[in-house]
Amino acid sequence: MSTPRVHYPWYKKEDTDAFFALFQNNIANFVIIAISMLGMGFPAEIVFGQVLPGAAVAVMAGNFYYAWSAARLARKENRADVTALSYGISTPVMFVFLFGVLLPAKTLTGDAEMAWKVAVAACFISGLIEAAISLIGNWVQRHLPRAAMLGAVAGVALTFIAGEMLFKTLEIPVIGLLVLAITIVGLVARVSMPFRLPASLFAIVVGTALAYLIGAADGGKFSDAFTHLGFYPLLPNLAWYEGLGLLFTTLLALMTVILPITLYNAIETMNNVEAMSAAGDSYSVRECQAVDGLGTSLGALFGGVFPTTVYIATVGSKWMGAGRGYSLLNGAVYGLATMFGLIAFIAALIPVSVVAPILVFVGMSMIATAFNSNHARYYPAVALAMLPYFANYLMTRFNRGAPEVVEGISSAIGALGQGAMFSAILLGAMCVAVIDRQFRQATIFALVAAGMAFVGLMHAPKLAWYAAPDFVHGYLLMALFFAWYAWRGVEPAAPERVTGAD
Repeated sequence: MSTPRVHYPWYKKEDTDAFFALFQNNIANFVIIAISMLGMGFPAEIVFGQVLPGAAVAVMAGNFYYAWSAARLARKENRADVTALSYGISTPVMFVFLFGVLLPAKTLTGDAEMAWKVAVAACFISGLIEAAISLIGNWVQRHLPRAAMLGAVAGVALTFIAGEMLFKTLEIPVIGLLVLAITIVGLVARVSMPFRLPASLFAIVVGTALAYLIGAADGGKFSDAFTHLGFYPLLPNLAWYEGLGLLFTTLLALMTVILPITLYNAIETMNNVEAMSAAGDSYSVRECQAVDGLGTSLGALFGGVFPTTVYIATVGSKWMGAGRGYSLLNGAVYGLATMFGLIAFIAALIPVSVVAPILVFVGMSMIATAFNSNHARYYPAVALAMLPYFANYLMTRFNRGAPEVVEGISSAIGALGQGAMFSAILLGAMCVAVIDRQFRQATIFALVAAGMAFVGLMHAPKLAWYAAPDFVHGYLLMALFFAWYAWRGVEPAAPERVTGAD
């Protein structure tokens, strides 16, 4: 007798919670992009007429694809609890393209339109590179310990998501603490809300109403949001092609920024896919890296300048019980909001302190998954892999405004924060290998770390030969120490390791 096929719904109540979490993450990036580019002197017609529509095309394509991919997995495994991968602009990569590609291009060319075209070409090339990296994605995932990959994700979650969003929550305690209470009751304890509303929707309605009631909402910001309403069609253009000439001639130095950040983006995708595998939904790293790369390049064809990735908040959506509906809705809403200039309007409508507690929950769920999906013996490796992002947070948030304060705390903060994703994974991988007494593997990971420090992928502000000599020497000494134990033939520990899936 054949097993009856389960019904995988297009949309369910839990998708509403996940939609608001993902939407707020993406809209924050869109608003930062608009504010930053306008501040750099890029005209509104480029920002709202080209860059944001291009980004929206990439977000739509990726979210629609991953909704389809989730349905495919649901059919394959005959499960109705499959969660689609969420998709959007990677925040760290976004900042690199803003201040490492767009700003230098505008400074060197003196022409905002030409600088935009160069950045579009850089985004297009970055997407193709990530698509090429996908050919080895599954192999890399198989050879990196889960504790190391998820520890790096947990480090991002602790600092940039749960930690920073808790700060935002408490900027208006009267609102933030109430919304946090609703989030804990509805999303953590899973207690139903009044009128059986989704917890996140109930939290946003109550928090926003309270903000306007007590006068905590920024009325001036709300009125300014109407200035960019209009119609911005999603149309392809040849900006990427026109920008290639400058990118590969006078601005070739920008490739030293594009190459490492693309590698970072590919590894971020791999880590986030691994986190979903640990949570119960196994997707192919190779396929996801290819989709992310092609989605990035597709966005560039429409004028976008920011690479996209499987979003780090996907595990939070899984914990909320979301399916594919939140991904479909996110893509559709972003397409419509961008076409009609509603991004600034929507961002102004809901105060940050209202949505921030939902993102605190997302960060909490990611940290918990990093520990829950690993054997207790690997907890030290997870913790070690989290630490470089503490340095990265201090470096990125405070180094620009108060570098002497950061330097006064420790001269190592900047070096550890540079290439934090790589150092987090490699330090965590070394720790896992040592816990398992696999000293030959630990030696290999230490040598890889030395190589990355040598070319500047870690512990250095830019690519260069012999970029971080002290770190190169340190990792080589680690490799020698591990190699000595490998030569002695220490007996391996009992196999309890949980490894990634294809």
